[in-house]
Amino acid sequence: MIIAIAIILHPSGGTVLISKRRADTHLANLWEFPGGKCLPGETPEECALRETREETGLRVSVLEAWPPLTHTYPERTVTLHPFLCRAGSGDARPLGSKEIAWVRPSDLGDYPFPEANAPLLERLRSFAWS
Repeated sequence: MIIAIAIILHPSGGTVLISKRRADTHLANLWEFPGGKCLPGETPEECALRETREETGLRVSVLEAWPPLTHTYPERTVTLHPFLCRAGSGDARPLGSKEIAWVRPSDLGDYPFPEANAPLLERLRSFAWS
């Protein structure tokens, strides 16, 4: 399953947007980066931008694509296509999730994420923030 995700930097820098999954979803109540499944004919980048608008109301610009990551859960295998993005504003809303938060990378360990996100969280902790 191909999943595109947006790792969204706040326009003023220093924080990244995360969202809490709804109780009726796979991996319920865990935190994640906005994103979702690619539609037929949609590129992962197009998907990340669309899912961000649908889930948060934000328009973002892609700064760079990060290498895809594949992770196997007992019930499915996912390939994450992460994109580092910058938000045009900090006015995110939880349109597709239970809750959202702008979080400093050093605090990401305080939020439970799906296992597939572990390499991304590690990379963000060592990211050069400006």
